[in-house]
Amino acid sequence: MSPSVVPDVDVPVLVVGGGPSGLLIAHMLAKFGVRSLIVERYATRLAAPKAHALSPRTLEFSRQFGLDVNKIRQVGTSRNDAFWVNFVTNLSDERVGKLPYERMDADVLDATPTMIHNIPQPEFEQIIADELDNNTLVKIRKNHSFVDLEDHDSYVTTTIEDRNDGSKYQIRSKHVVACDGAKSAVKNFLQVESEGEDSYETMMTIHINADLRPVVNENVGMLHWVMDPRVSGFIIAYSLSGNQVMICNFDSEKYPVSSWNEEHCREVVNSAIGQSVPFKILSYRPWVLSRKVAKSYRVGNVFLAGDAAHAFPPTGGLGLNSGLGDVHNLAYKLAAAHQGWGGERLLESYQADRQQVALVNSEQSIKNGKQIFGLLRALGATDPDKDVAWQNLKQRLHTNDPKTKMVIEEGIKGQREHFDNLGLHIGYVYGNREVPADASIFKPVAVPGARLPHAWISLREETYSTHLSLPPIDNSFVKELSQEEANAKMFSTLDLIPFDTFIVIADREHGLGWSSSLEEIYRELPQSLKIDVIMRGVHFDVDESDENSRQWLNLTGLAEGKAILVRPDQHILAVFSKESRAEDLVGILRAHLDV
Repeated sequence: MSPSVVPDVDVPVLVVGGGPSGLLIAHMLAKFGVRSLIVERYATRLAAPKAHALSPRTLEFSRQFGLDVNKIRQVGTSRNDAFWVNFVTNLSDERVGKLPYERMDADVLDATPTMIHNIPQPEFEQIIADELDNNTLVKIRKNHSFVDLEDHDSYVTTTIEDRNDGSKYQIRSKHVVACDGAKSAVKNFLQVESEGEDSYETMMTIHINADLRPVVNENVGMLHWVMDPRVSGFIIAYSLSGNQVMICNFDSEKYPVSSWNEEHCREVVNSAIGQSVPFKILSYRPWVLSRKVAKSYRVGNVFLAGDAAHAFPPTGGLGLNSGLGDVHNLAYKLAAAHQGWGGERLLESYQADRQQVALVNSEQSIKNGKQIFGLLRALGATDPDKDVAWQNLKQRLHTNDPKTKMVIEEGIKGQREHFDNLGLHIGYVYGNREVPADASIFKPVAVPGARLPHAWISLREETYSTHLSLPPIDNSFVKELSQEEANAKMFSTLDLIPFDTFIVIADREHGLGWSSSLEEIYRELPQSLKIDVIMRGVHFDVDESDENSRQWLNLTGLAEGKAILVRPDQHILAVFSKESRAEDLVGILRAHLDV
């Protein structure tokens, strides 16, 4: 029997995959008023926590699209518990060293309004799913899987299987967004090739429930890197009192995947903990370490996003956030195509923007893996004989040789870039193909392609009521801040950019000219396109007594008459001199939007 065309699944956008990227792009498109349908292969959300870190950039654009970052911070790991990475022989034995986990110091708030937050991936997915519950613009069909598709000039016909009864039906949509994971059925069907490789090293994720707080005592941390070569892995402490994951590599010849059972998992976890404590094994799952980036992010009317477009090793935790960044970039471009204010060249820019980010992040993940292996080598923990490696480790940790001690100390310090990716999280510049020398270093720039630099602002009351519906950011969880300091950190320059509007930011003196030109600009562009002018001294102010704010003013050049045109995704489209005119802005927008 041939598939039938079901009328109620004739939708503008079909999203294949109901993970974080799929849920988020449906949420974003709904904000634009664009309907979508999510088909999700599984009947229920997988319980294993998987990824855990929401980067500053992810939280910035989550806030832009109405997800309350204050509420998100109330779920997941507290800042106090997540602050450190501990390098240990095992949890009960020696601590070899420690490093801060990412940037959760108060000073990072000069670079971003929303420092990194750790939350189990399923819980973040649930937050988005709750937002979609009563949204009439989004439908979700669980236990429905992709079969094949036929791409026409102006629409796609996708065949879907209802796994409840095995029946098949077709969905007609203008675009398809594949967010169906590293083993993407859509990507495989389209025969999209990837750069990169499988390492053929099999990893095991063991999800446990255990109270490890009495074991670690004051040595709390988000990650506990176990240096014992007989275990070789790390523990992610989503909650030290319960939810934990042990990720380890293993000899697949000595212990093939088929031989793993709960008893063997328990032995591995016991070795990592270093003492007998009660715990429950919730699941265990093997996976293959890989680094792959799709050579094509778009095939006709079909787009790849998230793990369907790229897969990284877990060293650095860049995969989830890269995928969420994909859909943030793609959302306004799809909305533009559906609402008549964007053309083909705008859609093509999705790959040009996001593929380079994935290539850089994938290389960083490999670099991080090499750095951690270098530390293990310095500790003598890479000998093929695990017992010999353990003896080497203990001997070198207790040596009186200053040279060996220095090598170990430098080896720990050398992991800084592994656990601090601020430069990658918020420093990428679309169109710039330069690979950062150090992922930890972030230097804001105000150039086309860069994220609009952050500074703390105060809003004029009328601006808040007419332009913004965002709640103040609550930074009171940063205990180093006084109440006065926290009160000064409630709104960011990034909050000036609505998700659906191109914004010109200028100083009052020069912004009035841009504002008076809006009518002329609108006449030259599609009526559905939204453009606005936001002026310092009229709509918002920055505290010029604050050094970071003064740096922002110098960087943007507003006081010298410059104006910045910002895209809906908070990235700079153009920087105008005080001699620029309305026709310059129109030309830039026409070229970007392809209208």
